[in-house]
Amino acid sequence: MEEQELAFKAGDVIRVLEAPHKDWWWGMGPDREAWFPSSFVRVRVNQEEDSGAESVERCALDQENPHTAPRDTHSAEHRHQMRTNVVKEIMNTERIYIKHLRDICEGYIRQCGKNPGMFTELQLKTIFSNIEDIYKFQRQFLKDLERKYNTDQPHLSEIGACFLLQGEGFSIYSEYCNTHPAACGELQRLMKLGRYKHFFEACRLLQQMIDISIAGFLLTPVQKICKYPLQLGELLKYTPKDHSDYGGVSDAYEAMKNVASLINEGKRRLESVDAIAHWQVAILRWEGADVLERSSELIHSGELTRIVCQGNKTQQRSFFLFDHQLVFCKKDVLRRDLLYYRGRLDMDHTELLEMPDGRDPELGMSLKNALRLRNSTTLETLCYLCCRKPQDRQRWLQAFARERRRVQEDQEMGMKISETQRKQAIFNARKSRQGKMKTIGYSGTVPPHHQPLHPIHQRHVTVPTSVPQQQVFTLAEPKRKPAHLWYTFTRHTFFRK
Repeated sequence: MEEQELAFKAGDVIRVLEAPHKDWWWGMGPDREAWFPSSFVRVRVNQEEDSGAESVERCALDQENPHTAPRDTHSAEHRHQMRTNVVKEIMNTERIYIKHLRDICEGYIRQCGKNPGMFTELQLKTIFSNIEDIYKFQRQFLKDLERKYNTDQPHLSEIGACFLLQGEGFSIYSEYCNTHPAACGELQRLMKLGRYKHFFEACRLLQQMIDISIAGFLLTPVQKICKYPLQLGELLKYTPKDHSDYGGVSDAYEAMKNVASLINEGKRRLESVDAIAHWQVAILRWEGADVLERSSELIHSGELTRIVCQGNKTQQRSFFLFDHQLVFCKKDVLRRDLLYYRGRLDMDHTELLEMPDGRDPELGMSLKNALRLRNSTTLETLCYLCCRKPQDRQRWLQAFARERRRVQEDQEMGMKISETQRKQAIFNARKSRQGKMKTIGYSGTVPPHHQPLHPIHQRHVTVPTSVPQQQVFTLAEPKRKPAHLWYTFTRHTFFRK
């Protein structure tokens, strides 16, 4: 923070002294006056209720449990006024939001469409995503709110049902939030060119829009979908249990929290999809469908000994457990950081059995720390997997259980990665890989397995459960420099496996 910025933590109450700017307000904190970002706080509707340390404590408690009603220390009229203030805030912010969306569609998108020489269809889709669909949806949502809004007595308004009526419609925000980073990147690239900067400013002035950049306008849908749970939590706090709208507001609050959680999970999963795409393009001699056609998250990975029933053949393999499938690869003999695709198992039709240590009668050999994989329909044994330690086997058992839970949760939540997003992830990964090859200076005469690899190949570790999934692909051990003799030998020799 800068010296003139106010430091505060969740639950603090700041007295607003001046609000000369839309983004920055001047206020009094616990110990001094300074600037603070207005987007980090929400205005309290019960300014007269309390103050001081008691107010700070209660604010924190209210955030933890919005179902807790305020203390009955004021008249019913005052409680009605507090609910009126919240309802009015929801209605006013919704009307302002609709105007922002209209300005984007009419002020920017329409003008961009009139200049095909400046923008391609792909660029417009990248920058604006599905914001026109959001605008159409929000107009209908505002109409529903207006019908339920009691103009004469706002505290009697029954707007909770509106959120439930349009509940599934809010899912369209998922696509917009997922593609927003790409939109920001494309805008930053265009803004480096003077004519685009002047063009967007001319669009803003022509539409008589407020003094916010196009990037600021495009951020409003992301902010709005995150604000709904906060607004409904505030409304629920000042809605008596005997109010006709209490049930609707309570259900709407839970529903919008779920929508926000689904959007956050979708964004996280999209980041995982990008990482998986980069991982796959680095695997050599890949066969069959892309991992992303069925999977969107890496659950676990590690080294296992695979025993095939036919001939009791043992193989050391690197295994990668994704949702719906288990992929296994073979390491290069000389370059241990290189992986060759060797196959996969469909986890939707596979059962896992924990085998006791000792001689297995079916296999005719001794097993230790082993798992048996069999077809869930025919009960035919597919293979045995042996871990180095009992702890490793336990981790794999837990990982397989998590994979099944994840598949079930995705089905219940309706979590899906679109075909367009999958194809785009693979395209970006291949393009990035080709760029790296050109930068390093590879030519057509160099064997493909001398290409740089993703860090996941450098070491396959058991990821601790405390590590966020998006960090799985960044866990790596620094690659050791090979001996000079082998380094020179392998650089100038072709190897055929």
